[in-house]
Parts: sequence; structure tokens; C-alpha cells
Amino acid sequence: MIPVGNLQKVLTLGHFAVTAECGPPRGADPDVIRKKGDILKGYVDAVNVTDNQTAVVRMSSLTSCLVLKEMGLDPVLQMTVRDRNRIALQSDVLGASALGIRNILCLTGDHQSFGDHPGAKNVHDIDSVQLIDTLRTMRDEAKFLSGQEIKGAPDVFIGCVENPFADPFEIRALRLAKKVRAGAQFVQTQCVFNIEKFMRWMEMVRDLGIHEKAHILAGITPLKSPAMARYMKNSVPGMDVPDHLIERMGSIPKERHRDEGVAICLETIEAVRNIEGIAGIHTMAIEWEEIVPEIVKKAGLFPRPELK
Repeated sequence: MIPVGNLQKVLTLGHFAVTAECGPPRGADPDVIRKKGDILKGYVDAVNVTDNQTAVVRMSSLTSCLVLKEMGLDPVLQMTVRDRNRIALQSDVLGASALGIRNILCLTGDHQSFGDHPGAKNVHDIDSVQLIDTLRTMRDEAKFLSGQEIKGAPDVFIGCVENPFADPFEIRALRLAKKVRAGAQFVQTQCVFNIEKFMRWMEMVRDLGIHEKAHILAGITPLKSPAMARYMKNSVPGMDVPDHLIERMGSIPKERHRDEGVAICLETIEAVRNIEGIAGIHTMAIEWEEIVPEIVKKAGLFPRPELK
């Protein structure tokens, strides 16, 4: 397949990719997205736009992606199966492709009980693996899930997520293999803090040959404070933040927390870059987008490849 978007080109040509995450506003002002896009432009190869993350109502991912695309950025449309049935999902895939939005990341979505409408009904008509397969079928076979023909198949670069740290740990690589068999071409992982465990997971990934079939981007999140580290360890399901990192953040004065968080982030990037099978990083600094350029520069990942 001929690469159709910047992210796919970067990965296909073997460059170490850098992506970032952008949370849409809880309102209708597109300038919020534009300001975040201005911060990230030139420092990343693509920008993920979350889909009502934590089940909180926000500007739609598709609309936000279009705003970023009009700025010259390569957006990654995050699409959850929580809120839409197979009809709406397929419709949005066609709409995204028509607008030139090629990257689609398939997710389940946070449970609605975590958000601002806990009484909302989730949909889950299909699961995230079935969504991956649906996108592949629409693109490669020009067919809807109903079996009917698509007149003008969508061009999509299909992504998925994986958490290397959730239990049971032994099946995490097998879960990813299932997603890649369904059609996932790139993978963005949960935030990496436990390097040793991540390396063990990557060993299992390599044993299954997954790294040769999909591009794996390690999730990177800068810590702002010891409180943030403790919260992520104790309150975020599937997150593995080693105690030594929490102690390290807590052992220094408050005014140095930011710099220490960046230092830990840079150490993590250096570590994952040396792991066979890692094709890039996905930085998740939600509502802290301004730190991303500093991290990219200090990690030696700037300037980004300029591809035509």
C-alpha cells in the first residue's frame, strides 16, 4: 500500500516516529484546538485527538481533527465503540476519509461511570477488535459489515492501543497479536514507567513476530509532581508506576518537580529507543502540550523528518 499520510510515511520509511495527544475542549471554540496545534506543529509527526476521553463530553474528535488538518498537521482520529453503533462508526470512517483524515485509532473507550454523564447508556455494538477488522474490510474489500459494496472505499491507516502492564500480564502480547491479525498497522501503548516490565512484554511481542507486522509506539507521559505519580499508580487501572519513581519525585523541592519529571521522561525515551521493535513514541501530556517541544528537542528527536 502506498503511504497516504505523514505518520504512515514516517513509519514506512523507518524513521523513529513521534506522536502527541490533544484533548478537545469542553465547548465549541475551535481556537482551543488551534492553540494546541500551534504548540505541537513541527515537533511531532501526527497528533492524536481523543474521543470524549474519560467519558466526558467534549468537541467531537472528527471535528477537532479537521481543525488540525487545516493547520497542516496529520491528525489521528481516536474512535471508541462506547458511544456509536456499527452504522455510525462506518459512517464516520467514510466521513473522515472524505476529509483526508487517514489515521484512525480504534479503542473501547472509558466506561461512562467515570464521566460527567454516568447514567448514559454505552453502546458496544461491536468491540475494538471488530472495529479494526471493520476498517480493514472497508478499505481492502470495499464492503460494509453488511456485505454491501462501498462505492469509493476509504483510505485509512489503522491503529490500536495496548496496555503491556495490565493483568494477566502473560496474555498481553497475545491480545495485541489478535488486534494485528484483525488489521492494526500501528500500536500506541499505555504510559511506560516500568521499563523492566515493558522490556519483558516486548520480548513476548518479538517472540510472536508482532513487531514485524505493526509499528509499535511506546507511550510516554511526563510527571508533573509526586501527587500525579501516586494518583496514576493508585487510581488509574492498568498503570504501573514503580515506587522508586514516586520516591524520586518526592525527594526534591517542589520547584524542581517539573524538571525532574522531564528528566525521567527523557530517560524513558532513551531506554525504549534501544528496545528492538520500538518504532517511535507517543507522548501523552494532556493539558500540558507546551512541554512536548522541550521533550522532543532534549531527546534529540528534533527536527522531524520533512517528507513529501
